[in-house]
Amino acid sequence: MLVGESTAWTDTHCPVARTLDIVGDKWSLLIVRDAFDGARRFTQFQRNLGIAKNILTDRLRMLVENGILESVPNAKGTRAEYELTEQGCDLFTVVVGLRQWGERHAFGAGESHSILTDSAGRQIPRLRVMSAAGVDVEGFDAHVVR
Repeated sequence: MLVGESTAWTDTHCPVARTLDIVGDKWSLLIVRDAFDGARRFTQFQRNLGIAKNILTDRLRMLVENGILESVPNAKGTRAEYELTEQGCDLFTVVVGLRQWGERHAFGAGESHSILTDSAGRQIPRLRVMSAAGVDVEGFDAHVVR
């Protein structure tokens, strides 16, 4: 579903629902995750994810159509590669938030998992939502205005 497309949205007034209409299936977000980790070629995404070629083709097409990835020719001009656009890069916080939720709730005590670090090797601290005044905002402290 393309931004601005006349097709019905899951919820026309909810930014969360519209976002999920665009990137809400697991393959789309895993492709974006791998793009942040340096994957650029169809074969890299397929190898990393173990995804069927037809599904990968569909998700890459959809991510390009929605402005999240850009298809660019490789250095030899023989095959397309995929780069995150500015819009795609804006999903970094979403991917980190999902990762951090998974670290806290999808693993048993002492169960090992990968760690996300910055370029200096320091672990990324837990994301926080803050008010304009710099005060932490918890889920029940936030309110949707319609």
